[in-house]
Amino acid sequence: MKRTSSVLMAALALAGVAKAGNVDVNANISTSTTWTSNNVYHLKHQIYVLPGATLTIEAGTVVSSFAADQGSLAVCRGAQIFALGTRKKPIIMTSENDRATWTEGPGTGQWREASNEWGNLTIMGEALISENAIGTNTATCNSANIANMEGLTNGPSTDQYGGAFGADSDDNDDSGTVQYVSLRYGGKVTGINVELNGLSLGGIGRNTDIHHIDVMNNVDDGVEIWGGTVNLKYINIWNIGDDCFDVDQGWRGKAQFLLLVQGFSTRVAQGSGTGDNVFETDGAEQSDFQPVTTAVIYNATIIGQPGTDSGGANTATDGSDHATAWRDNARIQYRNCSFLDIGDRLVSFDNVDGDGGAGYGFNGTLSWAATWTTNFNAVPPHANDCSSPSTVYQAQTSGKLAEITDCVFWNKKPTSTFSTEAIARGVLPGNGTNNNVDAGSSALTMPIRALVRDTAIDYNPGAGNLHQARVIQLDPRPANAALTSVASAPNDGFFTPANFRGAFPPPLGGVDVLPWVSGWTAADAYGFILPHKGKAGSL
Repeated sequence: MKRTSSVLMAALALAGVAKAGNVDVNANISTSTTWTSNNVYHLKHQIYVLPGATLTIEAGTVVSSFAADQGSLAVCRGAQIFALGTRKKPIIMTSENDRATWTEGPGTGQWREASNEWGNLTIMGEALISENAIGTNTATCNSANIANMEGLTNGPSTDQYGGAFGADSDDNDDSGTVQYVSLRYGGKVTGINVELNGLSLGGIGRNTDIHHIDVMNNVDDGVEIWGGTVNLKYINIWNIGDDCFDVDQGWRGKAQFLLLVQGFSTRVAQGSGTGDNVFETDGAEQSDFQPVTTAVIYNATIIGQPGTDSGGANTATDGSDHATAWRDNARIQYRNCSFLDIGDRLVSFDNVDGDGGAGYGFNGTLSWAATWTTNFNAVPPHANDCSSPSTVYQAQTSGKLAEITDCVFWNKKPTSTFSTEAIARGVLPGNGTNNNVDAGSSALTMPIRALVRDTAIDYNPGAGNLHQARVIQLDPRPANAALTSVASAPNDGFFTPANFRGAFPPPLGGVDVLPWVSGWTAADAYGFILPHKGKAGSL
């Protein structure tokens, strides 16, 4: 039989083509390419999908990297990705160390205290952003404003998002489809405080489809969004080393059905391996820039780290930080959510993000207090405003610019730390007509079905002692006050009208429905989800 020469095999490998089952990806993707489920694709370093190219990833495909290679995948402006996983055949992007724990292939495995074993998935688009670090950017609603993607170091030709690429910025930009994708053990560190998030989205437009995303054990944020109008649905984030869901630079999108579980990927400081905030929301890089983050989130289930309440910040019994942190004129509506075990503030008025932003009320913008009392469509005019605000701001369609309404709180920290700003902003039950519910702290009133934690760990990473107890079993389906809500999301073509609180529906017609995290997520593979389904494709 004729044999392929070693020279030819080496050439095929360099081109990203090798024997079936194991493909080393060494080169950027410059022409449209399909990765198939019969192969495992090893990212050997930072790989870019270049402008004009499309990467299609079949359902059931595994994309992996050896820790020493620190591989990563980034989709440039003008390129597209179609990662088309399914519930029975998710796409898994992970490290070889994770794959080594799989006993029966995808859908099995063992949780490990680890992260930073490969990079992440980054997608960059051409939608409007507000960013002040680049000298040519302006404070006005400018389609030419651009930004450099956090964690990428190749240079402007591949690492920028926003406008001035081909045509002007486009809020309807389409970067492709990413569905049923599980991202595990990532977050390559490229410098001090420069780390990759599980999923990074810069300037992504609303015609991009992103749903059923799973992030486990990332060193930095779970999902971070910079600007744009992308909408997200069915997002599952566990044991993140910084913020679960972080937005900045004028994100004007929608999100629904989120399960966010605080914990740690490694026992280090909050923000670099131990969870920090659940939601961190920055309005713009400089707070008088346009556009400013103006978004709405429905049906999130948030499982915090409660600590043991010795009082104060960074004491030996602290859990994680805030449920919602607000900075630089961010405007967010949280509706129909369940907040459990919040170990610090429900509403944290951080005001500035530490990157030079000037906070709420700067240069004639709305004050912090006014943001909570101003109708979504009644923002006073400002010199930097977009020429057509109703076109730029489409996510919010009712209520106030900042809201936490129709939500349930359970086992909140029993000190003023939790409630000071929440009371001042009219969030706690009894402060107006917010339809919020305080469910107390009894197991009998818990708004989900089951929550089991591992033995608590106290450790000192050098930035204050921490007290963490990972969630190891969770049935997130609703119970008690979460079974029904007063209102529901609008039927607007994206949102699903859902008359319950939290991310999971109650029984339909008396019949239980499996949690949507069953069968394809890392949490399910590692045995954390009840009822446990395990191996992908078992549903």
